[in-house]
Order: sequence, then C-alpha cells, then structure tokens
Amino acid sequence: MKKKAAEKAKPAKRSQAAKGPPSAFFDFMEEFRKTFKEKNYNNKSVYVVGKTGGDKWKISSEAKKAPNVAKANKIKSEYNSKMNAYNKKQVNTIAIYVEILK
Repeated sequence: MKKKAAEKAKPAKRSQAAKGPPSAFFDFMEEFRKTFKEKNYNNKSVYVVGKTGGDKWKISSEAKKAPNVAKANKIKSEYNSKMNAYNKKQVNTIAIYVEILK
C-alpha cells in the first residue's frame, strides 16, 4: 500500500543559522564560479564547475588561500558572537519561564 504525499513526513529544513557560516572553500568557489562562467559561458555542467574549482583549491598554496581563510574566519567570529548572544537570550527566557511556573 502506497502512502499518500500528505502522510509522508518530510524532514524540517534547517535555517542558515543552524548550518553555520560558510567555509573558506565556499568563499573561494563563489568567486571561482563567476570567473569560470565568464571564460566558459557555453558550459552548463555544475559538475565541471565544481570539479575544476575543487582541483584548483587543492593545488593552491596557503598564500593564495589566505584571503579566503581570513574572510571565513571573520564571518565565523561574527556568527559565533551572534550565536552566543542568541543562546544567552534563550537561557534568560527559560529562566523567566521557570520562575513563572514556580
């Protein structure tokens, strides 16, 4: 017996905050995709873009990766500070509810 589409449970989508900040590689790929598409405008394969970008990232020196790593670290520190503030707010909210329930 087949389940109806409404009966199937879909997993909840996670928000960007739950996923975390992008890594240095994803920052690199964002820039790489733009330049790759300009040079290879006839290419429609996502696989080729990803494979070429991944290979270029692997052979890049640490010096070439440094700007992407620095940007990713900055975004990560901002993300962590926002998450810490959010978590403190949640703890305070829970404490208030506990006091109300007593």
